[in-house]
Amino acid sequence: MRSSGVGVSRAGASAAHRYRVLAARHRWERRAVRTVLAAGAGVVAAGAATWWTGLVVALVVFVAHLAYTRFRPGRVTAWRRGAWAERRTGRRLARLDPAGFHVLHDRALPDGSNPTTNLDHLVVGLTGVYVVVSRRVRWGAQLRVERRRLWAGPKPAGRVVGVATRAADAVAELLSADAGYDVDVTPMVVVHGARVPREGIEHRGVVFHAAGAIPRAIKTEPVIYTSAQVAAMAAVAETALPPMMETRLVD
Repeated sequence: MRSSGVGVSRAGASAAHRYRVLAARHRWERRAVRTVLAAGAGVVAAGAATWWTGLVVALVVFVAHLAYTRFRPGRVTAWRRGAWAERRTGRRLARLDPAGFHVLHDRALPDGSNPTTNLDHLVVGLTGVYVVVSRRVRWGAQLRVERRRLWAGPKPAGRVVGVATRAADAVAELLSADAGYDVDVTPMVVVHGARVPREGIEHRGVVFHAAGAIPRAIKTEPVIYTSAQVAAMAAVAETALPPMMETRLVD
């Protein structure tokens, strides 16, 4: 079913879909292992102590295994956290005045007949056009630029720079071809979890902001487009960048 209207696609929809698909794999096997482990630990504890001790131990083992399978590092956890970050960014972007800013979420970038790359968020507004990438970084890590590299705590975090830049270039090419003049697109990364300076960070042309700062960072930039230009570019983006879930459902 085709979505219509600017901004109707849900933030994080395709990431959440991917998470559900991956989480469904081997679900019954995980449940069986969890049950066997809990029951075995409970029986041993009950034999060594009392029945209620066995019940408590079984419950603890069951919950511990559930938590382990849910939060252990891996693709499933990464997709779940990615969907959460995109949804949270979407709620922040919803604070922008719809009279001056059009927001699209989870759009398929031009990539032949079978798009596989999605654009987390696109903002077309009076102050410019922004490709917004959502990223969850380890909680409490300090985002910084050091020795010409981007770091999140002790780990390098520069891979997202290329992702944001390529997406911005693709959108700029698309909008410029339709408008007949160069449309500059600003690549931005919304960081969840890590600490980001209040004024943000710029690294290799990509701007990084904490989630709470993103609406203000966009709306306080100088006005460079008219409402008519904004509406025209938003209409082009809506048509040329279909919701990512739409391409998945077609497949």
